Amino acid sequence: MRRLKHRVAWVGVFSLGVLAGIFLCARLDVFSKAGAVISSKGSVDEAQLSANTFSIENAVINVAENVGPAVVSITVEHAEKTLSGYRRFQFGAPSDNDLFGRFFDDFFGEMPQREFKQPPALGSGVIIDEKGYILTNEHVIADADKIMVVLPDGREFKGEVKGKDARADLAVIKIDANNLPVAKLGDSDNIKIGQWVIAIGNPFGFAMYSSEPTVTVGVVSAINRSLGRGLSRGKDFNDLIQTDAAINPGNSGGPLVNLRGEVVGINVAIFSTSGGYQGIGFAIPSNSAKRILDRLIEGKKILYGWLGVSVQDLDEELAEYFGLLDKTGVLVNEAIKDGPADNAGIKSGDIILTFDGKKIVSLRKLLKVVGDADVGKKVKLNILRDKKEKIITVKIGERPDDAKDISLTKRKKTEESWRGLSVKNIDSELQEQLGLESNEGVIVVDVEPDSFADDAGLLAGDVIEAINKDKITDVDDFQRTIKRVKAVALIRTKRGYLVIKAK
Repeated sequence: MRRLKHRVAWVGVFSLGVLAGIFLCARLDVFSKAGAVISSKGSVDEAQLSANTFSIENAVINVAENVGPAVVSITVEHAEKTLSGYRRFQFGAPSDNDLFGRFFDDFFGEMPQREFKQPPALGSGVIIDEKGYILTNEHVIADADKIMVVLPDGREFKGEVKGKDARADLAVIKIDANNLPVAKLGDSDNIKIGQWVIAIGNPFGFAMYSSEPTVTVGVVSAINRSLGRGLSRGKDFNDLIQTDAAINPGNSGGPLVNLRGEVVGINVAIFSTSGGYQGIGFAIPSNSAKRILDRLIEGKKILYGWLGVSVQDLDEELAEYFGLLDKTGVLVNEAIKDGPADNAGIKSGDIILTFDGKKIVSLRKLLKVVGDADVGKKVKLNILRDKKEKIITVKIGERPDDAKDISLTKRKKTEESWRGLSVKNIDSELQEQLGLESNEGVIVVDVEPDSFADDAGLLAGDVIEAINKDKITDVDDFQRTIKRVKAVALIRTKRGYLVIKAK
């Protein structure tokens, strides 16, 4: 009996152990499942990460295989005329060369000229039509005496310029070939910051000893970038795509492509302190090219809309003076006489709020929409005048080749006040020195340090044309007007408007 009880006890212990083991295993399974859930929600799944990496890799490979054959090398030759007895080297400013030339002319008489070939310039291009039309930068083929195009398969053709536009820095050349691989122009308005892009071109040209293009990968670092007047050199570089995809000399004119194989930009420039790649490259949006592509192919002049105004962005003080809640809009400094804006009745001091239904948030936005507007089109502008909104219809003119830049130099941002300001009349000598059309206004001859005028950003040499919309023709006008100023004053100078406060 005792033995039976002992056996029953052992069976019970064994059963409890089995049950405990099953329970423990179940608990461990639950924890592992919970851990898996936490991992999937709180961190990147390794398998998914690997799949995404593989997907991007495949996309880049596909772009290289499908778009690469449509990217060409462009070699340009220039001939320079110089005197046969010596070569004009650039030692310094052009005047130095002229002096050097006059020395030879005076002592040896005029010498015959001959042509010297400069080292070939190298660039890239992208085939946009199977009949041999190639899109590139205007600066790649500018002033070319001979253009040679080399396809990735090694075939070489002579290129002919069909159309070019220096302002847009775009050109179309043609080669005598058919059934060529073509790259598709995509919609650059849809690109996003952080989006993967691929730059294809021929950096350093034939130094690589290959006609096949190079592929580099990066992201869109920024959009709507402007290079500024100093770097733009007369070109319209106010709406560029910035990328960290490696772009080097020779890449100019090549395509910037998205992972779908669509050309979203034409590589145009790099920003570098050394002349090499430093992670900052720029491309012209493809939509800018599409807008003028047909006219380039047809060899027609590219027309740009022109409003005929000089304008400036608003700062907080100007926005407050005009009763605006924010800095939206641009302030008209001057409507050029007999220009489209002047003929429509736009005046100095007006604030342009909308153009053809598009909200104007900055000077750069106005530059773009005016430039893109069809010449001769009648456009409605919503302006603010004397704190009241008004609709004005303007007939868009054609931008003259010698049109002044619509933008004004932005003044230093400071806390603004009044006083500390000395002025004098503009005599004929000053008028000539400053290149002024008339002697109306007063010139600032002194600004006391740390004064209200200094705080306002006024500078010696500024020409004051109006105060609170009262025209200033001479010192007498200036003195009479400032006596009436109690607190806030709106000052118009040749550089633009500024607001001076009394406190």
